[in-house]
Amino acid sequence: MFFRRSVGIIKRFFLTTMAESAAKRPKCVIGTHNGKFHCDEVLACRLLTTLHEYQHAEIVRSRSPEKLDECDIVVDVGGVYDPERHRYDHHQRSFNGTMNSINPKYPWTTKLSSAGLVYLHFGRRVIGQIIEEDEKSSVVDVIYKKVYENFIEEIDAVDNGITQCDEKPRYRLSTTISSRVGFLNPPWNVKNLDERKQFDLAMELVGAEFEERVHSYHKIWLPARDLVKASVEKRHEVDSSGEIIVLEQCGCPWKEHLYDLEDEMGIEGIIKFALFGDSNGAWRVQCVPEKSQSFSNRLSLKKEWCGHRDEELSRLSGIPGCVFVHANGFIGGNESREGALKMAQETLYAARKES
Repeated sequence: MFFRRSVGIIKRFFLTTMAESAAKRPKCVIGTHNGKFHCDEVLACRLLTTLHEYQHAEIVRSRSPEKLDECDIVVDVGGVYDPERHRYDHHQRSFNGTMNSINPKYPWTTKLSSAGLVYLHFGRRVIGQIIEEDEKSSVVDVIYKKVYENFIEEIDAVDNGITQCDEKPRYRLSTTISSRVGFLNPPWNVKNLDERKQFDLAMELVGAEFEERVHSYHKIWLPARDLVKASVEKRHEVDSSGEIIVLEQCGCPWKEHLYDLEDEMGIEGIIKFALFGDSNGAWRVQCVPEKSQSFSNRLSLKKEWCGHRDEELSRLSGIPGCVFVHANGFIGGNESREGALKMAQETLYAARKES
C-alpha cells in the first residue's frame, strides 16, 4: 500500500509539474526585427497579443532567418507577405498592397505597413473581443472601418513615408503616435538601457491608445448616429429650406454621421448649418464644412458679423442675444435657440439674395 501511495504521489507530482510547465510555455512565438523599433510592428505585435490565443505569445526580436523560421507569426521582417503562413512583411520590392488592392470592398489606397496587414487580417477579431461583439456584426464592421481610417492608416502612411499632401507643410507634426513610439527607442548616447523593456513600453502605449479609440467609437461616436439621423429627418420642421438641423444634445459628435447620412439619403451638400446647445445654456450655430477635415464651409456666417461680439453684434445683425461670430465665420453663438436659428436663417436669406 505504501508503494502504491508513493507511486500516486510521484505521478501527481509529475502531472502537476508538466501542467505548470505547459501553462508557462507560450502558445506561439511572434517574430519581428530587432534594433530600432517603429510604431507599425509595435502595434502589430500588440494587436496579436490582444487576442486570447496569442495573449501569452513570446515575442522574438531578431533578423536571423533561422530564428524567424521558427516563429509562428512574423511581422515587419522577413521579406514575405503570405497570410496562410502568417508572414506579414511589407518591405519587399514586390509588395504594394493596400486595403483596396487586397480587398476591393475597401476604399483606402495607402500602402500597408505591418500594422495595416495585421489589422486587415485580425482587426475584426480584435475589435469584437474588445467590445464583446461578434466579429461579423454590423457594429464591428462600422468600428473596424472607422478605426482604420482614423488610426491605422496614419501609421501605415508614416511608416511607408507617404506625406499627407504634395505641398510643403506649414508646420511639423511631432506628437503623433508614431513619433511617441519613436521617442521610446533607447537614445544613442545612453548606454545599458534595456531595449526590450522600451519595446514593451511602446506596446503598452499603442495598445492603450488603440483600445481607447475602439471604446470611444463604440460608446460615444456610434450612438450619436441615431441622434443625427433624427435631426436630419426633422430638418424641414426647423426651417422650410431643409438646410438647418438642430442637435438636441450638447456635445454630440455629428459631422461624419451627417456626411454618411446625406450620402445614404441622397441629399449631399444640402445642410448648411447645425444648431446645438452649449454647456452654459446658450446656443451655437456652426457651419457644415464642405467635407470632413475641411476648413472651407458650405456657407459661412455673414461676413459683416465676423469678429464681432455681444451688443455690437446684436446691433449689426438686428438679432437680440448675440454672443459672438468667429473671425473666420465658421461658428457663432446666441443666448437662445431662436436667436441662433435666426442667425442661420439670415445668412441663408442673404446668400439667396446674392445669387
